[in-house]
Amino acid sequence: MKAELIELTARVTQVLQINSTWMIWNLFLAFIPLVLSIWLFRNKRNNIKYWALGLLALFACIPPNNNYIKIFLIFIKNYITNISTLKLALFSIFGLLPLGIWLAKSKYGRSVGWWVGFIIFYAFLPNAPYLLTDVIHLIDDIRTIQSVWIITLILIPLYIFVIFAGFEAYVVSLINLSSHLHRVGKSQWILGVELATHALSAVGIYWGRFLRFNSWDLVTQPDYLLTRGVEELLGKQPLVIIAITFAILTGLYWLMKRVTLGFVRQSTRRMNIGSLNS
Repeated sequence: MKAELIELTARVTQVLQINSTWMIWNLFLAFIPLVLSIWLFRNKRNNIKYWALGLLALFACIPPNNNYIKIFLIFIKNYITNISTLKLALFSIFGLLPLGIWLAKSKYGRSVGWWVGFIIFYAFLPNAPYLLTDVIHLIDDIRTIQSVWIITLILIPLYIFVIFAGFEAYVVSLINLSSHLHRVGKSQWILGVELATHALSAVGIYWGRFLRFNSWDLVTQPDYLLTRGVEELLGKQPLVIIAITFAILTGLYWLMKRVTLGFVRQSTRRMNIGSLNS
């Protein structure tokens, strides 16, 4: 009995080690737009609790890597020596900066930093629903792992949790955006913005899964991303895959948005009743 327990523990540990690296990394990327949505779209008086939850979730998913400084320096070196990124940086400084200053002084009343954060938010947002496609790793693991008990009790619940957490980050991020649009008197834009976001995320998921692009490729290799990415979108098969992905995102978001808002309303109602009783 003891030997069987030790063997089972070893196999469970092996399963967790195989999947922990990519799961933690993908969750980390998924929670970046969630945290940004709190800064960009939430009402300031409610920011403290949302910031606390968002940052806690983000830091909980920071990949266990001791080479952050080295990786950052390599990134900066490659950025400086890359002609494409230099052109993008110059365009950002001399092109987008005046636009940002104009927007900051216009009726939209947003700072340059806010618009930069908004762009980063949309660049990283597809990473959240991207976790839906990680089900392909589950299929590979099921083929590799022979134990029905480990697959049923460990592997499948682990995948469900990770995929659900990633997609919920996507849902809450868009709820925050919708709340912001409602607050600034643009409620009529909400449906259109949500559908456009699903479409952009579907494109981002295709680029990430099939072309292996990352969010930071918008900075490190923008020329290649745009030329290769747009070229791929002209094919019939990519358009079909993107259309199916868009339909799945729209349907799941519609469902999870209502579940999430219902849970929030119920929690708020209970808190109000509790405060009245006390």
